[in-house]
Amino acid sequence: MNINMKQLTIALAVFVQIAGQAFSQGLSSRTEKAEYLTFTLSDKVTKQNVQYKNRYGITVASHLYMPKNMDTSKKYPAVVIGTPYGGVKEQGAGIYAQNMAERGFIALAIDESYNGESGGENRHISSPDVFTEDFSAGVDFLGTRPFIDRAKIGAIGICGSGGFALKAAQVDHRIKAVATTSMYDMSGVMRNGWKNSMSADERNKTLDQLGEQRWKDFEAGKPELPPSFPSQPVTTIPAGLDPIASEFFEYYAMKRGFHPNSIGAFTKTSSMAFMNFPLLNYIETISPRPILFIMGENAHSRYFSEDAYKQAAEPKEIYIVPKACHIDLYDRVEMIPFDKLTSFFTQYLTEAKLSDKATVIGNNH
Repeated sequence: MNINMKQLTIALAVFVQIAGQAFSQGLSSRTEKAEYLTFTLSDKVTKQNVQYKNRYGITVASHLYMPKNMDTSKKYPAVVIGTPYGGVKEQGAGIYAQNMAERGFIALAIDESYNGESGGENRHISSPDVFTEDFSAGVDFLGTRPFIDRAKIGAIGICGSGGFALKAAQVDHRIKAVATTSMYDMSGVMRNGWKNSMSADERNKTLDQLGEQRWKDFEAGKPELPPSFPSQPVTTIPAGLDPIASEFFEYYAMKRGFHPNSIGAFTKTSSMAFMNFPLLNYIETISPRPILFIMGENAHSRYFSEDAYKQAAEPKEIYIVPKACHIDLYDRVEMIPFDKLTSFFTQYLTEAKLSDKATVIGNNH
């Protein structure tokens, strides 16, 4: 797929400025509504709404999924699960958490700070530092539950949160194994463009524009949000969107994945931090803890996983899902390889308890 910078801008705009009316409601008006999940809650799990603070003092809202009728006198393995970039815990992260709980794990689906039901002002900031911290804060919470084995905690990052999960694991050795699905390296794509196509002149122009935006925000007394997804799910994809933008629109703006807390917009100056905060610079230091990269055979994003795999040290593995596109691994439970995730975390979280060492998985790539 040949994508130039203009097309990249359109594709990323699905996250931050797809045509439609921006949400005007504040956090309280959104969260007063009855809870809505984009999937059916399983009768094999128990879900609890939980809140806790990250190290910045921001309240992180999460859903804790547990196997039904679990024996709380025992200790279980656990995973903290991040959302697709722009998503909330009631969407893909919740689907992953529910399915992992059905397989015997305690799973925590989080809302990143400044978004969803989590705290933080101003609203809808996207911060690589704080989003990375939110994974470690999830480990803080999980590791202080009496029914969770601290030596058996892993992380799953979907889409953009794949980069945040990997960043957290580079310094947080409590994360014993990491899996990503449909990973996006948001820092890389914002600083370097699609497949590293951004020129130095283009980058400098973007940074100049962001600097000007900061003055505008300061004078206005609040950061500017670009237009977001429509405030109600729609039934058709707008004409003229490129294939990547159409894919995201299908999930976030249509009934398939629409959620009122997932507005599809971050403050305009959020990208400035990403351009100065590389997520994968020290990915090789995650070793000897293992990394599993899951990607769709037809995913436009697969090069992010392939590049990260090359940078990572052993043990590492790529798992390719036949016929799957990028968003299929958000919610298509028949395509998401939960058996693979289960075997990966079962193997390595068990080994982490014994020796904090991991042996190499034979990779499928």
